[in-house]
Amino acid sequence: MIRLVPTTPLTPEHDPWEPLFNATPPTYKLTSVEFTVTNMCNLRCEHCAVGDTLMLRDDEILPMELILKRLDEAKDLLTISITGGEPMYSEQTVKKTILPLLQYATERGLRTQINSNVSLPFSRYELLLPYLDVMHISWNWSNEEEFHNIVYAKAKQKVSIKQAGMLFQTMMDNARKLSDAGVFVSAESMINIRTHDKLDVLHRQIREMGCQRHEVHPMYPSDFARDMEVLSLEQVRAAIHRLLDVRDENMWMLFGTLPFFACSPSEVDRELILRLREAKNVTVRNDPDGRNRLNINVFNGECIVTDFGDVEPLGNVRNDSLSDMFARWQAHPINKTISCHCPAAKCAGPNLLVANAYYPETNFLERRALI
Repeated sequence: MIRLVPTTPLTPEHDPWEPLFNATPPTYKLTSVEFTVTNMCNLRCEHCAVGDTLMLRDDEILPMELILKRLDEAKDLLTISITGGEPMYSEQTVKKTILPLLQYATERGLRTQINSNVSLPFSRYELLLPYLDVMHISWNWSNEEEFHNIVYAKAKQKVSIKQAGMLFQTMMDNARKLSDAGVFVSAESMINIRTHDKLDVLHRQIREMGCQRHEVHPMYPSDFARDMEVLSLEQVRAAIHRLLDVRDENMWMLFGTLPFFACSPSEVDRELILRLREAKNVTVRNDPDGRNRLNINVFNGECIVTDFGDVEPLGNVRNDSLSDMFARWQAHPINKTISCHCPAAKCAGPNLLVANAYYPETNFLERRALI
């Protein structure tokens, strides 16, 4: 099997999904586009950030020619991401939607990522191996029973622990196979009420699956996750410190959507920021949503800031170019409230979820880096 993706390795120093990778704010560039390619999924996770949109069948997608035309117009594009639902749920989606998008990206030299639970037959993933850079998976369960309780929490039909255990093993096997095939497997763990005291176990499992990167993101109340308890800043901070104490320093660890900033008046927050800066193979990615990325729904053509946000669509690919819709967001009143960039800290500030969850009364535009 010949891999056709760009040969430049993805490393802590080379992360094309980072909003500041190829831009100098306050003028951000549209360097990343995310596609919602399905609203179907075989799981119903209690923390799903798009759970309210899941359906039993998909509508017809827009003509691929129109979608690719819009991508052609986005001259600064560096990455394409595929999300859902579960993108690999339907073989038809894989062949008719995902494969053409990845082939286009490869021909253009763009980096590619799919967000999948990797629980489907491996034959579906094999179709995409020549064109896929990153397989982004979720890993928030330390054993089969936890997996069962989490991923079927919102399911209408009962699923036995034995059935869940088989799927749990399939996910581990598929992650290893993808890694062995040369795909960069990045496993994300959420920091939430279930995981915050067992991130060390999840980290060890992720390493054993052959993943190249462990991503860590706090959970925020969106869709299904709104029913779960949101951790305090103290709990999130303590969980990160515990993980840093025991992690494998040879594995890239990427933290995202963190609610801690160099401009914080809290000394313990600033101490954590300094520790993250100094740790080997650790990066803190600024959030692409609202900075350098737009999400396109392949069914209705609507373009939004993020696939789990509450901001109204910025336009539609049927009538609008991506650059025009991106410019609308840059000028949007909501964006103006969070669009702060601190060159000293290389920080793009909080996204909407972070600001609403932890800092509803804070004006980050008035703050300055203290470290």
